[in-house]
Amino acid sequence: MLSYRHSFHAGNHADVLKHTVLSLILSAMKEKEKPFLYLDSHAGAGRYLLSSEQAERTGEYLEGIARIWQRDDAPALLAPYLEVVRHFNRAGQLRYYPGSPLLARQLLRGEDKLHLTELHVSDYPLLRSEFHKDPRASVLRADGYQQLKSQLPPASRRGVVLIDPPYELKTDYQDGVSAIQKGYKRFATGVYALWYPVVLRQQVKRTLSALEQSGIRRILQIELAVRPDSDRRGMTASGMIVINPPWKLEQQMNALLPWLHQTLVPSGQGHAFARWLVPE
Repeated sequence: MLSYRHSFHAGNHADVLKHTVLSLILSAMKEKEKPFLYLDSHAGAGRYLLSSEQAERTGEYLEGIARIWQRDDAPALLAPYLEVVRHFNRAGQLRYYPGSPLLARQLLRGEDKLHLTELHVSDYPLLRSEFHKDPRASVLRADGYQQLKSQLPPASRRGVVLIDPPYELKTDYQDGVSAIQKGYKRFATGVYALWYPVVLRQQVKRTLSALEQSGIRRILQIELAVRPDSDRRGMTASGMIVINPPWKLEQQMNALLPWLHQTLVPSGQGHAFARWLVPE
């Protein structure tokens, strides 16, 4: 239990999709002056060294962020995300990948707040070290799912919740849905973003069905596949479920996904889409 380390997968195609979506959500939230809370239930270590033994062993970032971070034809909608990546790699060499907490830290304003939780015994100290000088942030070693009950609604009544579990436990699929349902009852106007891997399509279908039957409206599904579904071991695709998405997000992702898919998957395998799972 709790053996998963994101350092093996940092900067891969799933991170590119996840952090593209997250950057667009956070950018949209800043269009209103009122501050908001960013809650990250499974925050990880925060920063990942791409020359580490773990990252080098898989080399997944080479088919992810390495393919897009210096492209001069990248769509303007990717600018907030790519500017953060470049901030952590100012020498022009891709050495570090910023996880979702660091992406949020760079994009949030001085009046916004971050609430970050991580349970892993090795990753939590690294995350705490990254944020110990940031007065906006609280960093806890705690159950991330429980935060949707204890921290919502935020005082500002505005918030973004990212649920990005490791899925090393099969219960993570149902736990993510259950956490959203509990959070939604307390804070129905919040933006909830649930990341999911496609390893077994049937498991994803069960998750989507549970959300469809939850009674929650305005659920957007965004998915990027790098190869067709398979019964073999390994992730073929990943996606984001966004509840109460900013009004432009569907349009933005449908504009971005063809370029992302073509650039990340030169072979043309797989697929990419943004569609309503449950409309208004």
